[in-house]
Amino acid sequence: MNILSIDVEDYFMVTALEPAVKRSEWDRYESRVERNTCRLLEILGNTSAANSSANLVGTDAHRPLNVTFFCLGWVAEKFPRLIREIHACGHEIACHGYDHRRINYMSQHVFRQDIRRTKALLEDCSNEQVIGYRAPSYSITANCLWAFEILSEEGFLYDSSIFPVRHDLYGFPDAPRYPSVVAKDGRGVRFMPLNSVFSRLARPVSKPSEPHLLVEFPPSTVRLFGQNVPVAGGGYFRFFPMSFTRWAVNRIRREEDLPFIFYLHPWEIDPRQPRVRGIPLKSRFRHYLNLGKTEGRLKSLLRMVPFTSFRDYLKEEKILSHEDTKAQRRAGIME
Repeated sequence: MNILSIDVEDYFMVTALEPAVKRSEWDRYESRVERNTCRLLEILGNTSAANSSANLVGTDAHRPLNVTFFCLGWVAEKFPRLIREIHACGHEIACHGYDHRRINYMSQHVFRQDIRRTKALLEDCSNEQVIGYRAPSYSITANCLWAFEILSEEGFLYDSSIFPVRHDLYGFPDAPRYPSVVAKDGRGVRFMPLNSVFSRLARPVSKPSEPHLLVEFPPSTVRLFGQNVPVAGGGYFRFFPMSFTRWAVNRIRREEDLPFIFYLHPWEIDPRQPRVRGIPLKSRFRHYLNLGKTEGRLKSLLRMVPFTSFRDYLKEEKILSHEDTKAQRRAGIME
């Protein structure tokens, strides 16, 4: 299966607009996150695998379309009904931090307080344990791998914060392109392929040789000309033609046998959002490019590819038990 996630944040909260929008002034901006997220819920609700066409990739023809919503704590405080609505529609609620502050601008103590506060807010709204995290702007990089241990200690089972690309704002190009188990030993944090961990744990063991912190899900890339090219969604989904996205999906799934891990923001289906002035040309290009095409492209992708949530993917891979409604850690993998 493939994984679809929505980063629930408003148009004025994104990193590209930070030069012109102060967090202390967020309340002054017209909020559109509630209406845009509800529109995405409507699109997802109208899309089910039962409506699959001949070009649908996959065999789960009647699986309900449940995906992951990475939510900001700030949004949960302002719009708790929205979080409850997402959960009521059957989707997974996960953590995106409190106010979209990048990790490389935080101390370890501040980061811990940030995710603890947000996790509590989201769990209060959804009445369900939050087990997933995505850093704002994919800001877990080689310089702040300490975040994994804190995430594990605070009860998170998976992360989707490392983007294995080169970018001026984020990126960890040497990180794996595939889902991995994050482990820690005397040399520090390292990444282990899921299959190798499953293979070792298939034999009776009293305790793994090193503590496994959590599972890492990098957004999808393809290898071209010796580089990782991002094809996972967001601005890349708006930049590349749909034909390239289709090609990338087929290559990732059929040739590499990897899940296609895709993300989107509610503001990306809102071409009429207010324009923020005073931002650099590059930021305007990144933020406003092809907003009017995103909804149509998303619908096309949903017809083509079956998606699930991170939580359900972990269940399918036997990392989480289907019967374990409290999402406890699987014995032997994460201690």
